[in-house]
Amino acid sequence: MSDFDFVVIGGGSAGYAAARTAAGEGLRAAVIDGSEELGGLCILRGCMPSKTLIESANRLQDIREAPEFGLRATDIGFDGTKIIERKRRLISDFAKYRAEQLESGRFTLIRGHAHFASANELTVKLRAGGEQVIRAKTILVATGSVIRYPDIPGLAEAQPMTSDDVLDNVNPPHSLIVLGAGPVALEMAHYHRALGADVTVVQRNTQVLSSMDRDVADAVQRGMERHGTKFALGCKILQAGKSSRGKWVRVAHHDREETIEAQEILLALGRDPATTALDLARAGLDVPPGRPLATTDTQQTPIPHIFGAGDVTGKLEIVHIAIEQGEIAARNAARLLSGKNETLEKIDYRLRLFAVFTQPEAAMVGLTEREASELGLDFAAATYPFDDHGKSMVHGKTDGFVKLIADRKTGELLGGAVVGPHASELIHEVVVALGYRATAAEFAKIPHYHPTLSEIWTYPAEELAG
Repeated sequence: MSDFDFVVIGGGSAGYAAARTAAGEGLRAAVIDGSEELGGLCILRGCMPSKTLIESANRLQDIREAPEFGLRATDIGFDGTKIIERKRRLISDFAKYRAEQLESGRFTLIRGHAHFASANELTVKLRAGGEQVIRAKTILVATGSVIRYPDIPGLAEAQPMTSDDVLDNVNPPHSLIVLGAGPVALEMAHYHRALGADVTVVQRNTQVLSSMDRDVADAVQRGMERHGTKFALGCKILQAGKSSRGKWVRVAHHDREETIEAQEILLALGRDPATTALDLARAGLDVPPGRPLATTDTQQTPIPHIFGAGDVTGKLEIVHIAIEQGEIAARNAARLLSGKNETLEKIDYRLRLFAVFTQPEAAMVGLTEREASELGLDFAAATYPFDDHGKSMVHGKTDGFVKLIADRKTGELLGGAVVGPHASELIHEVVVALGYRATAAEFAKIPHYHPTLSEIWTYPAEELAG
């Protein structure tokens, strides 16, 4: 039996950040990870590989628009094998670096699958064979998430693709039905449409990107529609299946039913916390299989010495937040062990940041208008469109707009959103402003070089300041 101060189950972004932080706090720490390849979801099957594919798609889309800029581009096409080879090469480098970090010796790395034997003991089925019992004073569960498979008649028999399949598919389908309209669904829809596929997005909700304000989500949808993606929203998925022509989905929309056909179906209806194999009940945690691990703002579960971080908590499935959660959990574990319970650190989601890498991109930080209304805040919002902005017109990227939200009485900025070119980069200017609690007037006074995309923020800021 091995004894540790702090044990992390899961070696992804949250787990590694937590173990590194715990080691820095002087704790005897360990990470247990039984996956075939080290790296975690973001590196291996999420953020990095998907954005690598999307970069190829974006460049192909830009080449198709060459005539608009007085350029000639002939024999336009793509090589699916080379797109995937580039992705594998880059991800191999990223994964190798993460493996080196996990194997650095700052903490113990145990290669195996863990489950709880009690609130302080873990049984690990080692990849090399046999079992090891681990005793821990504090534990962090950071096991991530798994693809959600909904109970839709015929869907399993239709054998839909998932995002995992897309990331290694050298022969993208010429037509695709995407089930879902969240970030992964829309990014994969954009990728396939940019490569030339006929794409239809099917969603029960009447709005894509449900966590965003309606005007932001609608602008993303309009931009994607302009590039040829079709949307079937407000639909109940009744059934799915295969035919001699490919695959199909039967949907109900108001008082009528419709069958949508394509070569492939992509299942992108979300992810579920990976809690099933942990035997959490033995630790005293009542968590139904596949349900999130409840945590407080100190990252503690109802069992105070057991913490949770990342996708497994089901709160915000975003990498930088998972890292922050892991680091806070580790520091709080150190405080707990030293008897400083009254000084436990709390996470602050005020600067919640989100981006989706569609075309156009979309990003937001802080509060949405809907959230500000639900909180009963007295606020004002101002927007400015990219189709009236010089640099975006030069780029030929005029879909979308920027929006700022501010407190009417104090002028403090409460949130911001952008749909348009390089939205995932432009949003960080507003993140800094919110971080320092800037007012709209203070933000408006900051000089912006002309002509740049960034200067578009000055227009809604000036309106709010006025």
